[in-house]
Amino acid sequence: MEQYHGLLVVNKPQGITSAACTYYLKKMGQRKIGHAGTLDPMAQGVLLILLGHGTKIFNYLLEGGEKVYKATVCFGQTTDTWDREGKVLTTQSWEHITSEEVREHIFSWKGINKQLIPPYSAAKYQGQPLYALSRKGENTPHKTKKIEISCVEVLTINLPYVTFRVTCSSGTYIRSLAHSLGMRMRCGAVLTELTREYSYPFGLDTAIPFEDLVTNPDLLLDRIIPITAALPDWSIVVVNKSEVSQIKNGIPLFRRDTTCLSGKKTVLLLEDGTPLALAEAMNTSNGAVWTLLRGLWT
Repeated sequence: MEQYHGLLVVNKPQGITSAACTYYLKKMGQRKIGHAGTLDPMAQGVLLILLGHGTKIFNYLLEGGEKVYKATVCFGQTTDTWDREGKVLTTQSWEHITSEEVREHIFSWKGINKQLIPPYSAAKYQGQPLYALSRKGENTPHKTKKIEISCVEVLTINLPYVTFRVTCSSGTYIRSLAHSLGMRMRCGAVLTELTREYSYPFGLDTAIPFEDLVTNPDLLLDRIIPITAALPDWSIVVVNKSEVSQIKNGIPLFRRDTTCLSGKKTVLLLEDGTPLALAEAMNTSNGAVWTLLRGLWT
């Protein structure tokens, strides 16, 4: 199989893991492959699959990349995983809560907050993922992380269910939002539905249903997105043949009589448009210098 380089935006269905999506493409013969932003099996929506040299931009995709989720929460129950698929721990009455209380607490999420990390998650404690400790019946530490929620919408409230949409920083656990909402309402709550509608910089409108890929693998080639499109906020600099070897040797690229914004992330391209490297610009009195961040040629 020809090796592909770039990104594939997939609409992951419910009931399969994110790893299963990448494994399918690996079985087709794609050697280098990964994904950015794991979706739980019960979740659906945008999953970014990285192909070939695209795997090297993983960390940069996560930098400051917002995500948008549509979620439904059910009050009156708690589980060990904080979603509908876990073992039920408690069942409580929810009739005392009001729509106004629910709406008020959801809107209070907006801003920068500390979030409790779910006990069933890939976050690590002393080198072990929390889900491994939880499965062994060991107590997991109450770890928190800083998140930012920039936009909140309450879509429907039909108690004991509420559906909302959040725009949040990468790494936000929607299960934790459901859990905190249940604690605040004094009756417990679990996440019952989750759709990722957007994962920087792509939305569901650009995603190919995973089922379509399975039934028609020939669709793959037409749906691959180049690395430059995956980093839309980065600038682009085309390098000439004489500059390629110095870049591959780690020597910064220098252009006299050129100005740039210091700190600006840049994709260095060959003259034929092939991505060569990721770099960071610095403006000097003599011109512009680009320091290599990551080579893309191997």
